[in-house]
Amino acid sequence: MTAATTPVAAHASAPTTRFRGDIQGLRAVAVGLVLLYHAGVPFLPGGFVGVDVFFVISGFLITGLIVREVERTGRLSLSRFYARRAKRLLPATAVVFVTVAALTLLFLPVTRWRDIAGDIAASSVYLVNWRLADRSVDYLAAESAASPLQHFWSLAVEEQFYIVWPLLIVALFWRWRRGSASRRLLLGLAVIAVPSFVWSVHLTTANPGAAYFVTTTRLWEMAVGAVLAVGVVHADRLSPTVRTVLGWAGLAAIGYAALTFDASTTFPGAAALVPTLGAAAVLLAGSGDGRGELGPLTATPMQHVGAWSYSLYLWHWPLIVVATAVWGADGTLPVTTGLLVVTASVLPAWLTYRLVERPFHQSPRFGVPWRAGVLGLVCVAVGLTAAGLLAVASTRASVPEGAGRGAAVLGDDPAAADAGEPEEVTSITPPLADAPDDVADVYGDGCHQDQRSAEVTSCVYGDTESETVIALVGDSHAAHWQPTLEVLAEENGWRLETYTKSACIFADVLVWSGSASEPYVSCQEWQDTVREQLTAQGPDVVVVSTSGAYRLPGDGEPLSREESLDGLAEGSARNWRALEDAGVDVLTINDTPRLAVDAPECVAEHLDDIDACAIDRDAAMSRSGAALLRTAAEQVPEVDFVDLTEYVCPRQSCVPVVGGVLTFSDAHHLTATYARTLAPRLAETITPLLAR
Repeated sequence: MTAATTPVAAHASAPTTRFRGDIQGLRAVAVGLVLLYHAGVPFLPGGFVGVDVFFVISGFLITGLIVREVERTGRLSLSRFYARRAKRLLPATAVVFVTVAALTLLFLPVTRWRDIAGDIAASSVYLVNWRLADRSVDYLAAESAASPLQHFWSLAVEEQFYIVWPLLIVALFWRWRRGSASRRLLLGLAVIAVPSFVWSVHLTTANPGAAYFVTTTRLWEMAVGAVLAVGVVHADRLSPTVRTVLGWAGLAAIGYAALTFDASTTFPGAAALVPTLGAAAVLLAGSGDGRGELGPLTATPMQHVGAWSYSLYLWHWPLIVVATAVWGADGTLPVTTGLLVVTASVLPAWLTYRLVERPFHQSPRFGVPWRAGVLGLVCVAVGLTAAGLLAVASTRASVPEGAGRGAAVLGDDPAAADAGEPEEVTSITPPLADAPDDVADVYGDGCHQDQRSAEVTSCVYGDTESETVIALVGDSHAAHWQPTLEVLAEENGWRLETYTKSACIFADVLVWSGSASEPYVSCQEWQDTVREQLTAQGPDVVVVSTSGAYRLPGDGEPLSREESLDGLAEGSARNWRALEDAGVDVLTINDTPRLAVDAPECVAEHLDDIDACAIDRDAAMSRSGAALLRTAAEQVPEVDFVDLTEYVCPRQSCVPVVGGVLTFSDAHHLTATYARTLAPRLAETITPLLAR
């Protein structure tokens, strides 16, 4: 497809096509920051800004190519443009997709295969950033191990820019023929950049997890590079000295961000201006006659690293993820090991550059657009095939599902039951590949509120017309009792209503939000509204529970768990007392043990020695909300309290498989399957309560 445009006037011409060694060096800086950051080097907590440098470079180079083509021919051939991108980028990614699938099968637990298959598929079509954005607001996925393709989010953002920006240029030149070409291009960039920047500032505050990944918050960074490409013809108006000073200032800005930014920085938002404008300043320094470019960037080692930067970026992260799974303790790699891994990634990166990336990029055979298009489709198909085969393997490799009875095998004396001992796993329910998704229905039914909104959402289970009403209230550690209560509601003709919200304790107190590093205002608003609704509606019983992860705000930072316990207990007791005063019985279920490992992953890795996954019950309970709930219950004696700990961890050293059923879907949430087997035990307390 070729789009006719108005030839660009001489005064708006693009920069010359001379090789820019400083850009290659800036690529080396960017990829070096990312690699060292991912290796865990402590003095570069903001090394993630290397990605933002890449965004600016991409916007600058792509726009320069487009402008030069329009200047030279008066047209922009979209087919040739997209063909160049396909043969330049896709062959190397296909190799990485196949390798990641193989490494996953060889080294990662089966519990992760299905998610990784989805990541490969999403990466193949360059939409993985949206998948990761969605996952970032999924509370249950927050503690999941990183995907070996998580780094593809930035490549997806760039590819989406490559699709949108040329189309917008064509539209501008086709619909608006008056005025200079540069003015039209700058108008198009303003249409992209201004709304994107405003949205980035807003969303970074409102939803920082999603804001990091979505395309709409990042387009402005590439637009900054594009603006520079349009206006760089005027670079010679600045003296070489001024440009050199700007270049060094830009490099210093990038370094400042890498050294001082960290996970607590509100990013991208306005903070991304620092590395973005810094990269633009470095590019400006070397523009025009090139006399302002920074010499160190053109050094031979920087040229080699810059040339391999794309392949280095592709390879380093999958190797880090696999190394973490094999050698990492508590999900992290020692810095020395991380540095060894990123150093080792140079070999596959160099081989990919020499044997795949450069040959396809420079091949005259694939210079024909339709051939490059076919190549691109083949590469996408390779990725999708790898994803499909991995998904199929995840089902076949899992331990067979058996007729597990869970807590039903424990009897009245769990500590004496044989099922409390480590057992040989010949079958397991749910299958390990399904375990991370074996959670309460409130998540899939859309009535478990996320951490952003204070809106109260509710689902109803059991007999929806029943006059006997049970309300389940609290955080995810209350939500994982929904399957248990649903069994009882269906058996007894009760109406079960759920009121749950991620990481939100049902307590009359403002808590600290760990995810946003600020007071959790939406939680306080949510629980206030829930309390008012329940006291007005008057269900027969309100069932509450909570985790022990909460902390109260201190002077600009949270208090410790120990310092927060009394305040949290008092806040919980106030809410419970308000319900009891309104004639509503409150039943508190003690919190479940909090493991030190992901249960499905541990079981998958130790099928021959499940005792390796055993935990000390006292230590696990000390990490739970048990102390908080007991302290609150002591303040409201009329509240009923039930403790089912011995039916989850039957012995002092307990394993996460009981009666052939996996007890936890992660480190601290019950599987829905096991929760259902606890229904008879909970009935012993709640049935008399309702009868009363």
